[in-house]
Amino acid sequence: MKSRMRHFFGPDGRAFVLAMDHAALMPSPALKDPGHVAREAAAGGVDAFLATFGIVKAFSKDFGRAGIILRGDGGASALKKPMGCLEALYRAEDALRLGADAMLVMGYPGSENNEHTLGYLARLAADCDRWGLPLGAEMLPYGFEKPLGITPWSVENVAFAARQGVELGADFIKTAFVGGERFREVADHCPAPVLVLGGSDNQGLEALLHGVKEALGFGARGVIMGRNIYRHENIARVCAAVAAVVHGDADVKEALKLAGGVQ
Repeated sequence: MKSRMRHFFGPDGRAFVLAMDHAALMPSPALKDPGHVAREAAAGGVDAFLATFGIVKAFSKDFGRAGIILRGDGGASALKKPMGCLEALYRAEDALRLGADAMLVMGYPGSENNEHTLGYLARLAADCDRWGLPLGAEMLPYGFEKPLGITPWSVENVAFAARQGVELGADFIKTAFVGGERFREVADHCPAPVLVLGGSDNQGLEALLHGVKEALGFGARGVIMGRNIYRHENIARVCAAVAAVVHGDADVKEALKLAGGVQ
């Protein structure tokens, strides 16, 4: 399992993963040419791709030497209102047959689908462990629900959700970067590496790089982001800038130079 983790975590223990799984749930015009996005991102230095079964099957040749993390759940659709509940779709054996290095599924503690998502997370963790395949859990307290009187993604809730994912068997965690310096509480409470998601998809590159730099400074071990990367025309340069921050500890000004004027 550790050897598979090393395919997307660098020698510094950090990872930069490009998420390409959005079109499985909602229209994603910027992903109309997955092969182009993958080739550009690979050239820019991403460590791995998070992608769906169909995209891995059709475009893995475009991933270059980067690792592959298979999205293990899905089945919901933006055409249904509300979108509906995700389902576990694939097993460890399916991922290995595609040449994937890991799998990743959602976990929504506190949400309407609490027991469902956490249940299939735990079952898949056991399945992956049997095959020596790492499993990531995207742990988002309350999912995307907005219950009245509650701050769903508070530091306390995110810290608990991340820890709960590890307790259920996840080998790495994807979650929101919250709380600034208090994010250390999330990272310190979680025995597995924590990777942060990309956040708002309309922020400029400088703001994005500042966010990555801040998250790493407060304990994150890398990032898993998508739309903030592939919405740009020059994906390779944007990836090079993010990779410089993640793996080179570059400051934001240095990283922006690598982006060559991309805003």
